[in-house]
Amino acid sequence: MTTFLPLDSTGRAIPALRLKSGGAHAVSVGASTARNSTGFDSETRIVSLYATVPVYIKTGDSSITATTSDHFFPAGVYYDLAIGGGPVKQATNIAVLKAGAENGTLYISEKE
Repeated sequence: MTTFLPLDSTGRAIPALRLKSGGAHAVSVGASTARNSTGFDSETRIVSLYATVPVYIKTGDSSITATTSDHFFPAGVYYDLAIGGGPVKQATNIAVLKAGAENGTLYISEKE
């Protein structure tokens, strides 16, 4: 199978994506829901997340909001997340809400 991914010493693809130029987002996390103000590029299929405090997250469009019923995401974890695209509707935004007492930041990096 042909791939554009880098190969290891045995010729197997290494699942690696580079950071997309202009694809860095920082969302302030607090007691009210917030989301990335600029939607993801239409070609973006994967984003990486890192939160400085525990949060609840939800993917969707530019009207998405997060609640305490949404997915819990712990602080201090770097995580790749598929956001759709192609035959699956792409999420353009991620909403966030703090899950603890402290405010913080959710960093989002688009990958290509």
